Amino acid sequence: MAILNVAKAMGLWLLITMTASIYLMPSKNITATSLSILFFNYLNLLISLCEQVLGRHITLIKADYLELKEKYKGKEFAACIAFLTMPLNASEVFDGRLWSKMWSTYSLYDPSYQNHESFGFFIDVGNGWTTIIPTSIVNCAIIFPRALSTLSVEPSLLVGCSGLCTYWQMMYGALIYYLSYFFNKRYQGKSNVEIAGFVGFSNSLWVIFPMVGISACVQILADKNFDVFSI
Repeated sequence: MAILNVAKAMGLWLLITMTASIYLMPSKNITATSLSILFFNYLNLLISLCEQVLGRHITLIKADYLELKEKYKGKEFAACIAFLTMPLNASEVFDGRLWSKMWSTYSLYDPSYQNHESFGFFIDVGNGWTTIIPTSIVNCAIIFPRALSTLSVEPSLLVGCSGLCTYWQMMYGALIYYLSYFFNKRYQGKSNVEIAGFVGFSNSLWVIFPMVGISACVQILADKNFDVFSI
C-alpha cells in the first residue's frame, strides 16, 4: 500500500534537503537570504529532473495529454488534484514515466508542453540540464563555504558568475514564457483563479526567487566574499 503521493513526495524532498542543510551549515549563515535561496535551489533541482523527463518522454506525454484532455474537458483543475494526490510506492518515486504525467497535466492549461517544437518545451528542458550544477555550487557556498577555498579559481568569482548567469536565465525564461502564454491567449476557456494559481503562481517562483539569487550574486562579486549569506 502506497503511503506517499506526488504532493507528499515533493514536500518530503524539500523537508529533508532543507533540514539537512540547516544542520550542516554554519549557524551564522542561517539567514532569510540563505534559506530562501536554498529552498528555491532544491525546488529547482526537483523540477529540473522533471524537466529532463519532459524531454525524454515527450511522446508519452503527448499521448497521455490527449487522454486527459478528453477525460477532464472543462474539469482541468480536477486533473491537477488527481496528479498531486496520485499514490506512489517506493519504486515509483524514481519512475520518470510516472513523473511525466506532471507535463501532460500541465498541458491541459498550456498545450505547448506536449509540443516538442514550442518555446516552453525547450526552455524547460534546457533549464533541466543546465541549472543543476550552478545552483549546487551556490548551495555549497552557503553550506560549506570553506570547501570552495581549496579550488584553483577565486571562489567568489565562480559562485557569483555562475549563479548570476543561471538565475538570470531562469528569470528571463519565465518572463518570456509569460509573454508567450498570454500573447497566444492560451488562457482562454480557463477560469482566472486556475490561471492565477496553476500558471501564474507556479511560474512566478522562477521570477521572484531568481531575483533574490541575482541580488546575492551581485553582492558576492562586489564584496569578493560570501558575507551576503551571513548575519
